[in-house]
Amino acid sequence: MPYKEKEIEKKYYSIGEVAEKFKVATSLIRYWEGEFDIIKPKKDKKGNRRFTREDLDKIQLIYHLVKEKGYTLAGAQEIIKKDLHKIQDTASMIQSLHEIRSFLTEIRDNLDANQGEK
Repeated sequence: MPYKEKEIEKKYYSIGEVAEKFKVATSLIRYWEGEFDIIKPKKDKKGNRRFTREDLDKIQLIYHLVKEKGYTLAGAQEIIKKDLHKIQDTASMIQSLHEIRSFLTEIRDNLDANQGEK
């Protein structure tokens, strides 16, 4: 079996990287940080925010509630306050399903491309 190198995951992400990942403005990430207690990025000596994987998961949850489900900020805050773990599990499951769908779509497209070559 060929050796497969592990993918290296960053420990900290800049606010620009986080905004790019979610395709939103950096100002929205800063705004959400002020509105939601669950987002607490570390700050370096210069005051730059450094987000961890855990912070990204929490931002993903907020993004899911506000942007995908259409909740208001107050509604999202209330849901997070009531049942954070249940919402995190659901959002995690949805994210996994999106990744699986992307993977399957990529396989289908590759198969279609190979069929076209024959």
